[in-house]
Amino acid sequence: MSTFYTNIKYAIRQLTRSPGFTAVALVTLMLCIAANVVIFAVVDAILVRSLPFPDADRLVIAYHNYPGAGIEHQACSLTSWDEWQEAIPAFEQVSACQEGSVVVQDTDVHEARRVQCQRVTSDFFATLGVTPALGRFFTEDEGNPSQSAVAILTDATWRNHYQADPAILGRDIQVDGKAVTIVGVLKPSFRFLSSQAKLFLPLASLPRDRGPYQRHNTSVQVIARLTPEASLTTAQQQIDALNAQQMEDEPRLAKLLEGTGFHTTVFPLHADHVRSVRPVLLLLQGGALFLFMIGGVNLVNLLLIQASSRAKEFSVRQALGAGRGQVIGTVLIECLLLTSVGGLLGLALGNMGLSLLSKLGTAQLPLGTQVAFTGRLAVTTLGGAILAGAIFAIPLAVFHLRKQLAPTLHSEGRSGMVSPVAQRLRHGFIVAQITLAFLLLTGAGLLGVSLQQVLSVPTGFEPSQVLTARLMLPTNQYQDESARLAFVERLLNELQAQPSIASAAASTVVPFTGQDNSQVIVAEGVTPQPDDSLRAHFHCAATGEFWQTLGIPLRQGRFLEEADNSRAERVCVVDEAFAQRYWPNEDAIGYRVTKGPVFNPATAFRIVGIVGSIKQDRLEDQALGAVYFPYRYDPLDNVYIVTRSSLPAAGMVSLLRQTVQNLDVQIPLDDIQPLQARIDSSLIQRRSPAMLAGLFAAVALSLTALGTYGVVAYAVAQRKREIGIRMALGALPRQIMGHYLGISTQWLLFGLALGLLGAWGIGYLMQGLLYDVNTLHPGVLGVTAGIMIMVVLLACFIPALRAARVDPMKTLRCE
Repeated sequence: MSTFYTNIKYAIRQLTRSPGFTAVALVTLMLCIAANVVIFAVVDAILVRSLPFPDADRLVIAYHNYPGAGIEHQACSLTSWDEWQEAIPAFEQVSACQEGSVVVQDTDVHEARRVQCQRVTSDFFATLGVTPALGRFFTEDEGNPSQSAVAILTDATWRNHYQADPAILGRDIQVDGKAVTIVGVLKPSFRFLSSQAKLFLPLASLPRDRGPYQRHNTSVQVIARLTPEASLTTAQQQIDALNAQQMEDEPRLAKLLEGTGFHTTVFPLHADHVRSVRPVLLLLQGGALFLFMIGGVNLVNLLLIQASSRAKEFSVRQALGAGRGQVIGTVLIECLLLTSVGGLLGLALGNMGLSLLSKLGTAQLPLGTQVAFTGRLAVTTLGGAILAGAIFAIPLAVFHLRKQLAPTLHSEGRSGMVSPVAQRLRHGFIVAQITLAFLLLTGAGLLGVSLQQVLSVPTGFEPSQVLTARLMLPTNQYQDESARLAFVERLLNELQAQPSIASAAASTVVPFTGQDNSQVIVAEGVTPQPDDSLRAHFHCAATGEFWQTLGIPLRQGRFLEEADNSRAERVCVVDEAFAQRYWPNEDAIGYRVTKGPVFNPATAFRIVGIVGSIKQDRLEDQALGAVYFPYRYDPLDNVYIVTRSSLPAAGMVSLLRQTVQNLDVQIPLDDIQPLQARIDSSLIQRRSPAMLAGLFAAVALSLTALGTYGVVAYAVAQRKREIGIRMALGALPRQIMGHYLGISTQWLLFGLALGLLGAWGIGYLMQGLLYDVNTLHPGVLGVTAGIMIMVVLLACFIPALRAARVDPMKTLRCE
């Protein structure tokens, strides 16, 4: 034990004797470890950590798919939930849920508020395997609409809005204007995936809502728990068999689905929830590990340089009786001490980095709100730092153990010669640094070009100075479509009367809200070809100057008007993509369309206008084709208000809020955002990785430059006497400089060659994350190579210049 403490004291003394080396090593470790801390915190919270439910690996989610109709990964139906409870033996329990929002008003408070909610079946919480903190969960009888006036609060809602009142059970609140009784409170630890729900209500339905012809009314998420002995494959096979049997039993339904490729897929709940971000997070974690490898190679090179200067010391110690174990112990403790301190500094910087990362939109990722600095993260990081220290010690120990006393004394004397093995090792590490930095820079460049390509995609509308907001009309006051339409028209008249508002409109959805508003729509007189099927299209109900407000161009015919809400004739507007699909060589004006799989003349809408196609959710998505109806034919209580003004959109928030409050104080207004902000939010999963990858690449370039400079500077310092002799014998300064720049160029060419070979693999692995970018992008490769050449040669130029300025007379005099 005394030897251990002696070695620690000796290691501390050695590190403090070389403050410059120690500072560079610690900064390198701190930056590389901090990058990995930040990314691993996200990966751990989203991909690695299991969901906070008992036996969470047995939880699955099911989707209906209609690829022939352009619909994939669609929600299921109440019919499927009802049937699967008995028909799928692999499911121990089956539940359904539906995300939404309601207007909540407490009995002693006049102002209403909009609250996110989940409507769930009675077996929902049992399927997840959770218990309430207070009260109870829903009963099966409360799934009947006549008995569904009950609610369950989250712990945060109970504490923030009801001051953690222990007598909350049995208390009534107003939900959408109806009295609802609170029957339970959830535990503080409960969170269902990324849901922001503050309130849970029964998902009520009648038997007719669960009939065979409602099986494809895809409106609910079905969550199930597998039995202990069942596998995902077993559940999938049983559902496939059930679907096939139902198709045989119901030929009429099978005929309607013909060509759609209908099938159901079952996925693990956790894996499905994070599938959209998994490739990006794994890419970033790979980039962080590459950065750590570059830092590690740089650090080992610095340690080898320092070891060369201490070779005489270790050889003398071995000659005086120090055993191999003592040499290894000394080197190991020095490396472990260095990496442990670097790990602690990296943890501190990483903790600060997590705060910065939250500003890049981490909370908007699936399970992103769970990203935090945890004890598990600290232990993993420190364990990794200690392991790295042990790995770094291996080449140093080998270097010292291979040294012999006599040759070392000779090489460390006046000749200034360095072991050829040590030279090759250091040079090899420099080549490795250049290669890794080239790959990291290439990946960052590909992400940057991909982001530029996405940003260059036109939205089809003009988002500047457009403000969007969502309001919800309480069902007790606005029960029928005429009341809702009357309020919306009154609000729009008030807004259009404001001098600063150029135009205003209302719609059931606005672009880039993330809503799936697609539905099968049938065109008159168009029969699907044998290799085609029914298609789903975007649909929206709007009133006011919706297209003028968003800046959507009119291509033919006319826009919808407010008068269309009162006319007997049913009319609609379609976009160019819809018209081109069904009438590529004809004028679409005058044709009719209907919602649903069968054309029905009684409910058909005549096309009166064709507008430009726009991006609805993501810039990189292809247009589905869109149909716009008058608001009266889809008068939802959820309404989006859009305004275009002469002022910046953010400056119109108070005016919009005040206008709504003047008409009805009980109508809450939320989700207020400029339209441009919605577009920017949709790019978070592309912009944030590109920014982080660029940051990693910048650090990698700095470390590569530092490592290259260190090796060349050390070589110049070690061979100063040789340089002086050569210059005394007639060597010119430019020849000395060219010699060292030539060596650096060899490293650079080897590194670039290996980097170019690896660039194809990097591009191939990133293919699914790139938009309209080739795997091998000549521009990215050229710029990356240019940057690497500039950085490496600049790092070599300074010590090479120093070598060229060596004074031979002064050097020989000192010798």
